[in-house]
Amino acid sequence: MNKQQFEQFNSIPKEKFAFATQSEKLHDKKLDTKPTTFARDSFKRFCKNKASVAASIILGIIILLAIFVPVFSSYGIDRVSAAERFLEPKLFEAGTGFWDGTKKYTNMVYDIDNEVPAGMYKPAVMNLVVDSEPVLSNQASTYGRGGYVIFENQTSNGSTINMLTSDTFAVTASGNYSVTLDFGDTDNVGESKLGEYRIYLSGGDEPVVLRDWSRNYSDATFNISNALTTANLDVIANARLVFELKSEVNVNSYILIKSCVFTANEGVSNLERLTTVGFTDATQMVLIAKDEMGNFPDGYWSCTGRKGVYASAVYYCSFTYDTYAAVYDQTEVVYAKSDLERFEAEGLCEYDPAIGPESFVRLSDKCPIDSIVSQKLNSRTGQLIEVTALSYRYRQMGYSKMPKFIFGTDSSGIDLFTRMFQGLRTSLVLGVCTFAFCFMFGLVWGAISGYFGGAVDLAMERFTDILGGVPWIVVMTLCILHLGNNFFTFFLALCLTGWMGTAGRTRTQFYRFKGMEHVLAARTLGASDWRLIFKHILPNSLGTIITSAVLMIPSVIFSEATLAYLNLGLQGVASFGVLLSNNQQYLQSHSYLIIIPSVVMALLMISFNLFGNGLRDAVNPTLKGSEG
Repeated sequence: MNKQQFEQFNSIPKEKFAFATQSEKLHDKKLDTKPTTFARDSFKRFCKNKASVAASIILGIIILLAIFVPVFSSYGIDRVSAAERFLEPKLFEAGTGFWDGTKKYTNMVYDIDNEVPAGMYKPAVMNLVVDSEPVLSNQASTYGRGGYVIFENQTSNGSTINMLTSDTFAVTASGNYSVTLDFGDTDNVGESKLGEYRIYLSGGDEPVVLRDWSRNYSDATFNISNALTTANLDVIANARLVFELKSEVNVNSYILIKSCVFTANEGVSNLERLTTVGFTDATQMVLIAKDEMGNFPDGYWSCTGRKGVYASAVYYCSFTYDTYAAVYDQTEVVYAKSDLERFEAEGLCEYDPAIGPESFVRLSDKCPIDSIVSQKLNSRTGQLIEVTALSYRYRQMGYSKMPKFIFGTDSSGIDLFTRMFQGLRTSLVLGVCTFAFCFMFGLVWGAISGYFGGAVDLAMERFTDILGGVPWIVVMTLCILHLGNNFFTFFLALCLTGWMGTAGRTRTQFYRFKGMEHVLAARTLGASDWRLIFKHILPNSLGTIITSAVLMIPSVIFSEATLAYLNLGLQGVASFGVLLSNNQQYLQSHSYLIIIPSVVMALLMISFNLFGNGLRDAVNPTLKGSEG
């Protein structure tokens, strides 16, 4: 302002000047929204991400289950029970059709004699459907019926003769003994053909021929008594029925015999013996074998060639099987007098041997006996020896009621629900401890490297490159070999290289943000290096860093599972990886042992991923105050 302007400004009368807001109070403008903290604002943004909230809830549930299930479960993982192996998952009652402890079977062998699928407990079988037509098999099976005995000469030199010989029996010329043979005429079984044979009785000075060398495969009845008379014999005390079979040149030969039935006049003393020598079921005849002492049981036919079965009828069926009824259902159990007296002393029941089974009174649900069927008394003193009682097996196993294993049981009869979350707890602790160390160490390492740069960054990066060049599996294996398969070894091996990923991401973010205007302004105002790192750079970088770091927890669980598949898993400690490794062999037969833990593993991975994404947006300072 020059002199002229100053004089002109001074010449303005005072009346021209007035206060614009003399009647109003001056103060800071009131905020439109309530003041908030960074943590509260981050939580608000996190809650707006519905997927992340859902993932957090799922993670919370899984973690709570891992903490409390092993503590409060009544089914301990140390209780091994062979009888309770592979029980199906059960939540509802049997017959519901879903999650009811039953298993569906198809194409299972049917036991005709017991009218039940082979090897199954009959009361546990539901919805049984037996195939109307049998499957014809050339293998002798306990559950097969009928068919033909195939007697084969396995030499093809044209001169060898093999014999199929029955057990001994006695016959007389006056007994009117006969044998009826039912042959088969099916040619070309495999690479063999029907051969030439003869039938005779041995045991006398000379064979008594019933049919000489022949290729006649029609059914026939031979009168043994007439044959004895023709041979001028009255009796053969140790007769045997013998089939002789010639070999053919360049081809194996055989004959098929469907049945061999002996008959005699009424009143013949050895008719019952003849019945055991002959056979009407070829499959069952072939199954008769020597006993452990090498003796020949009744009905055994010795053979110098090959004795097998052809076209044996085996029936198959489909059904639903209640695995819990098969293990825990009611059965007959023998209790000694001392057991019964102990139950009475504990106030579980009352029983009077003088009256008998009808005197039994069950006083408590803890009593393993439901009712007494019979009792055994000492014939001399009349004292009770033992009783045969009906009892549910689950009571004998110590349960007060029939148990329900929500996820089934494994190969050791251990509850999968308890064992899975017991193992998951160990894996989660390992994952969280590894994450905490690697995150903090990697954050500091990457922050120093990225902030200072230059020679410091170069030296730190070269060290990281050298350490990262060693395969992780080699580091883990060396640690296990020297320190053993324990929790600390796994933690140490995972931490040796696990921090490098976080360090690399932190370094990248620091290079990105350390040249920003607000950082330069803070440096100009005299902010220290540590204040610049932890107050101005790190908060802006944390979103990206923490998203990837959170995924380290499921990654550790996967790594532990991978090592378990290589037989390098934790020893003496239940872990998720060891559980999956042990159950992989049952993927086809008992798939729930792999599917259920795999689903939980997948939920963990997805939930951690979504949780990390929500956390990234929540802790991003640039989004502070935004509604999105």
